[in-house]
Amino acid sequence: MQDAITQLTDCLPRLRRYARALVGERSSADDLVQDTMERGWTRLSSWQSNSDMRAWLFGIMHNLYIDQFRKKSLPTETIDENTPTQSVEGSQTIGLEIRDMEAALRLLPPDQREILLLVGLEEMTYDEIASNLRIPVGTVMSRLYRARERLRAVMEGRNFASSLKVVK
Repeated sequence: MQDAITQLTDCLPRLRRYARALVGERSSADDLVQDTMERGWTRLSSWQSNSDMRAWLFGIMHNLYIDQFRKKSLPTETIDENTPTQSVEGSQTIGLEIRDMEAALRLLPPDQREILLLVGLEEMTYDEIASNLRIPVGTVMSRLYRARERLRAVMEGRNFASSLKVVK
């Protein structure tokens, strides 16, 4: 049990980093981490000791984030040819580039932003992400592709038009 508690607390820095990137606002990110840790603690007996604690906690955080997002029922912003984009002219500093990147990440739909952050920030494999989010690996790959394309378009100051068609 002590080993599980140690593993749980060792995951805090990565949970904080991911939550901050996911929700943007520090206080909301802290709330999400706290809720994740509380749920992880109360359900520690359901964690399998031979599995990855980090992946298990990220799955909990994902579910909490989706629940919170649904409760807010805010419409997501979409980028199309009419969406204005911002670019910084002249000499850009690292701080401005990071701010632009954060703003561009906010323009991504939540499902794409989440996949992009899990791959890029948390260095999780496609299989780990698919397992934690309970989606097919192909869905992980397509969301990641669309997220990267949108992010690239916004960062380059051009409008995003996907060549992919939505199939219902």
